[in-house]
Amino acid sequence: MNTQETAVARFLSRAPRLSATSWGLVAGWALIVGGYCVVSLTVAPGRGLTAFGDIFQCLAALFACLGLLMNASLPEKRTRLFWLLLALGCFAWLVGQSLWTYFEVVLRKDTPDPFIGDVILFLHPVPMIGALALKPHDRREDLNVRTGYLDFSLLLVWWVYLYLFVVIPWQYITPNVSTYGLMYDHLAAAENMLLAVGFAMLMTRSRGKWREVYAHSFSASLLYAAGSYITNRAITRQDYYTGSVFDLPLVASFIWFGTAGFVAYALKPQREAIRAEDDKSKQWPSFLAKAAVFSIPLMALWTLWFSSNPAAVRTFRFGVTQVAALVVALLIFSRQRLVDHDRIRLLERARESFDNLKHVQEQMIQTEKLVSLGQLAAGAAHEINNPLAGILGYSDLLVDDPELGQRQRIVADKIRTLARRIKTLVTSLLSFARRVPSEKTHLEINQVIATALHLSNLDLRGRHIEVESQPSPELPVVRGDANQILQVFFNLISNAVDALEEVGGGKLMIRTWQNGSKIMVQFSDTGAGIKFPHQVFDPFFTTKPVGKGTGLGLSICYGIMQEHGGKIECFNRPEGGATFLVEFPAETEDIYSLESPIEATSKSN
Repeated sequence: MNTQETAVARFLSRAPRLSATSWGLVAGWALIVGGYCVVSLTVAPGRGLTAFGDIFQCLAALFACLGLLMNASLPEKRTRLFWLLLALGCFAWLVGQSLWTYFEVVLRKDTPDPFIGDVILFLHPVPMIGALALKPHDRREDLNVRTGYLDFSLLLVWWVYLYLFVVIPWQYITPNVSTYGLMYDHLAAAENMLLAVGFAMLMTRSRGKWREVYAHSFSASLLYAAGSYITNRAITRQDYYTGSVFDLPLVASFIWFGTAGFVAYALKPQREAIRAEDDKSKQWPSFLAKAAVFSIPLMALWTLWFSSNPAAVRTFRFGVTQVAALVVALLIFSRQRLVDHDRIRLLERARESFDNLKHVQEQMIQTEKLVSLGQLAAGAAHEINNPLAGILGYSDLLVDDPELGQRQRIVADKIRTLARRIKTLVTSLLSFARRVPSEKTHLEINQVIATALHLSNLDLRGRHIEVESQPSPELPVVRGDANQILQVFFNLISNAVDALEEVGGGKLMIRTWQNGSKIMVQFSDTGAGIKFPHQVFDPFFTTKPVGKGTGLGLSICYGIMQEHGGKIECFNRPEGGATFLVEFPAETEDIYSLESPIEATSKSN
């Protein structure tokens, strides 16, 4: 193989290969469009060609509906609604074409002019124009779809009004076939071009796969606009017959709409991140709605002062304008109420976000204070430990000195006991205040509760608060981080102390027991109870006065229990007071060597 053949083979190997779906679409295009073109050019006008043309156009519209509906099961609401509205527009055209086919194929009559289905064929682009406002390629969630529904309704009313104002008078009020055809053709052409311009705008504002999908839709809509105008003008000139080459652009446009649906289904384009300031197309749906609103009174004034049409036409148009103005006013009122409701909702969310931001800032300030306090406490603890070690050493020597009398030995033993208590308290404070890595070990819940109570003794003094602890003697061990579980119990005890202090004192009862494979811990107090039990675990929710609490303690406890595979819940007792119930999964294996929470955290330090 020479160099040129090698280059050709390399190029062919790198060329993109069409998938089975792409080959199917190419084959479908060649079969449907090419076949229709061959038949329309070779078969003489007659009943056979008429039946072929009508049925073929119905099948082309059905193909478009099926291709678009393939994307109607997507999870994103706006994307799903976008494809449903496009399919609805094609289905409306299919209904109008079916009526046309009924006259020509079933009844074997010429379709009347004006045609009863013209209003359906005229309005079928309206759902497709409404679909453009959904912008399914846009990832932003602040696009108000409900307002879009009202804009779509307003747009639909406007096009119906235009049809009644421009076309209907020449069909029923003062029948004039030539004027009717001229008005219908130009108004339908303006509507179809608006659809093509909308797809062009979406194509220029999108990227990647969505741009490819919009390009197919734009090409299909542009081809439809041209084909529809050509066909309508041929009907008006009475040059048209079903199955002629005039129908070829319409058939090709619907095949192209179906192709756009199949391409979107194969590509599965993802929504894109678009900044609000970069999106210049977001105003056009509301701009069209405003144009519709202002055009109605202007058209009424034109009818009243400048129109030279017959009196019956002017009276009809003026009456239609009044009815349309009433309907539009109701829609505008509904839209304004919806906009006001959304503004209030956004204002409340902004206020809530601002309050949360203030809470976060206060918490950050408090955290910095705690960090500084922890550093100060750590330095003070080390300074305390140095003379404390001397006190313990000398007290041991005194206790073991045989020359001391009994009274002196008892005093030395008390000094040693109190010094050891100080050392334990300092160690507990350091282990609780330090930021240590999470290290889960086997723990005894009763021992962690005892440590939390030991840390809380300073808060209990002089407050007329009694603590009653009822630990179950034979509880299985649990697996968890000693420092984090200690934090949960300490927070629950502190909250109970604050609640009892508000009522001048009371009783805190702590009870543990085993319930199957769960270890249960209950904290009950005789305070005033909880005003909002279902909100206590929400971040930043607190009923304490300003400066007393941040609303994060119980939320942190909830997160710690979730991390440990347990639960925490609260409720008010019937006899008064609040109860917090903490649940741990018990370890089923036998453990012979257990560490205390203080020893575990001390080792991690």
